[in-house]
Formats: sequence, structure tokens, C-alpha cells
Amino acid sequence: MGLRFRFRGIPFVATVVVVGVGIALGNWQVRRAGEKVAIAAQLHERGMQAPIVLGGGGGVRQDDRVGSRAHPTYRRIQVTGEFVRSWPVFLDNRPHAGRAGFYLAMPFRIAGSDRHVLVLRGWLPRDPREYGRLPEYATPQGTTTVEGVVVDKAGHVMQLGTAAALKPGTIVQNLEVMDVARASGLRLEPFFVQQTGPQVAGDPIVRDWPAPDTGIDKHRGYAVQWYALAAMAALFFVITGFRSGRKQVE
Repeated sequence: MGLRFRFRGIPFVATVVVVGVGIALGNWQVRRAGEKVAIAAQLHERGMQAPIVLGGGGGVRQDDRVGSRAHPTYRRIQVTGEFVRSWPVFLDNRPHAGRAGFYLAMPFRIAGSDRHVLVLRGWLPRDPREYGRLPEYATPQGTTTVEGVVVDKAGHVMQLGTAAALKPGTIVQNLEVMDVARASGLRLEPFFVQQTGPQVAGDPIVRDWPAPDTGIDKHRGYAVQWYALAAMAALFFVITGFRSGRKQVE
């Protein structure tokens, strides 16, 4: 007995719609992945460029002046100046290596100016026995040079409850540069400096920053799912068509 296919109009139209939507959304996710690949390449290129130098006393090129568009995200930066030791802020819910802890943020005055940058100094562990106890750390005194990477965010976590009023030593869940500028009265540049550098013996601050996630694999995974949905819809239409044809013959 030969195979017979029974064509049905309504299932055919529904299949065409599902296949069309699946392919269109899959193509969109592929394009998004391509865009993210280009972004990742750009970030890598920025990381290979010579660092922006601020407050070093040797002058700063016009293209690298503070606040200019020449401060792209993930560009390396070197800032000479002094930490504002009286204004630490602790970002809560920042685990590291399976341990609860904080990110320490602190304003840093650029040498030779009244401008500041907000430095993310690194990760500090939370005391498991006393929830609200602040960790101990050391801050360099006098003029020092901080090396790091320009980032536009300190990382966002789910806000639980109402945010506390910002003041020195506050534990917060999320932090914006302009919030610190308003609360402290300091002139802050509109970006963070994610401090880098080797671990100093005896220093509890850890600077093992997570690599930026551009989401390339996520978009590729979504594309596969949409293409699979389109393929399954087409296959389902063909299989049910042959089954209906066989029943019709019987």
C-alpha cells in the first residue's frame, strides 16, 4: 500500500505561520549574536590600547580629557591622586568563590584637580557571625596611583526593600555614580574605575573581577530553539498529513 498525504488547509496555514515566525526570530537572534561578537571584539581592542592617564602630572591629551567620549567602557585607565577615605560605600550581595561579601566603592580625587572618580576597589568577605558588621581593610594614605578598567555600572542585583539613605559606610545593594555625587557633594566623573592589579600580601581586598558577559552564547542558544520550533512544526504537519491520508485509505 502506497503512502498518501492528506492536505488540510487550516493546519497548513498554521504551520506556515509558526515556521515563518520561528525562522524570523531565529534570524534575529543570529543577528544579535553577530552584533555581540562585534562588541566583544571592540572590547578586546580597547583592552589592548594604551591606558588613559589622569592626574599624572604629565598632562592629558585632549582626546583623553576627563568626561570626554574618549572614555569608552572597558578602556584601561591609570589615575594618580588620593582616596577620599571618609566616603566608603559597600555593595551588598556580591558573592565570590562561594562566599558572601561586598564590593568596596570609594571616591578618588584626581591629582591637580577637584574632580573625582568612583573606584571599585574590590571584594571583601562578610562576617558570617554578624550580618551588619563591616569588613576591615586598608587604604593607601597620600598620593597613589590606581590602575583599572573603565566600567559604566557596578553590577545590578535585585533590590530587596527600600534602599538606605546614602552616607559614608552605607551598605547598599545597587549604586549609581550620580547618587554618590549628590550625597557627598563631590564632583564625580560619570563612570566607575574597576581597580585591577596583583593581590598584595595581607590585603583582604580581592580584585578577581568576573569577565564581561556579552551574551553571545545566549543568543545562539535562542536561535537554535527558534529554528528547532520551525522544523518541528513543519515535521509535525508532514507526519500528521501522512497519518490522516493512511486513515482515509483504510
